[in-house]
Amino acid sequence: MLSEWLDWTLDGVWPDTASGTLPSARYTLHAPGVLELEPANCAPHAHACIMSAAIHGNETAPVELIGQLLSAIESDALCLGAPLLIILGNIPALRAGTRFVDTNLNRLFRHDLDAEGMEPDRARELMAQVDAFYARHAHLTPLHYDLHTAIRESLYPRFAVATRGDAPTDPAQWRYLAAAGLQAALYQQGHSWTFSHYSKHYHKAQAFTLELGRVAPFGHNDTAPLAPMLTLLQALCRGELPDEAPTDGMAFFHVEQELIRHSAGFSLCFPEDTPNFTAFEPGTCLARDDQAGDTRVEDSPLHVVFPNAQVEIGARAALLVTPAPCPSPSRQASTHDSHQP
Repeated sequence: MLSEWLDWTLDGVWPDTASGTLPSARYTLHAPGVLELEPANCAPHAHACIMSAAIHGNETAPVELIGQLLSAIESDALCLGAPLLIILGNIPALRAGTRFVDTNLNRLFRHDLDAEGMEPDRARELMAQVDAFYARHAHLTPLHYDLHTAIRESLYPRFAVATRGDAPTDPAQWRYLAAAGLQAALYQQGHSWTFSHYSKHYHKAQAFTLELGRVAPFGHNDTAPLAPMLTLLQALCRGELPDEAPTDGMAFFHVEQELIRHSAGFSLCFPEDTPNFTAFEPGTCLARDDQAGDTRVEDSPLHVVFPNAQVEIGARAALLVTPAPCPSPSRQASTHDSHQP
């Protein structure tokens, strides 16, 4: 049934029954693309786990990872030990193989959202599903991994984005992610209203956006480098303590500025195929905007992440980042928001 669920979601099929039992869990289909698995027995280290994918419809590797998880649970190769909410975000875009249909879903996750349209309606539906799931499992630490792939090459193909929030990041999370093969992390201080930020901001979850390589169509993803990430997701599903690795092998960055497109007359001053994390020296012109003028690197080099000149007016066209210290457990534990450098 769980393997068929992915096909049903893409085909727009609603099964005759929306709930049932598996060897170690009970499943419930709450809405299109929203599947909850409740373990028969909750393990001692369980979190209330949300794993989401396809918030951008052309990012298919995370969907394939989730398919492997569900197949293992259904076959009893993986014994579920934690409540799990699986979300496929932008289903029409996933069917079309496009990033979005009308607007970027991953900028809409805020309680005061008043926009209209398919993606805003889906954002409201998903926010309600997240709220209800965490309320049902309020005795457990909330966790949300929002799985993505990037639209361009990257000097660090697998990296995490940790956003602002009042809840401290558990120092162990960085060690889990290091063991899962992540190579870098960004600390983002401003509100970004992404899906993972929603869980962190409103529910104090351990929440990250995880970039797991580059965009590719179904069947064309190189999933071999993602085997350690699958191991981490499996451990969380079992309610076990995941493997750990030292974080000194990861590169950490602090977001200094969000580069915003303010007008139709906007362009980036470097090639479109420039990899994420490329550094630019002081004096370099990064962007030109008819309204905001030129954006130049000032005193210290800046690295560019997520550059995209084709975003909507008013949207983020790039993150400008600088290297940050590797977080130490003692430092993380002593700060109000532990991911702040």
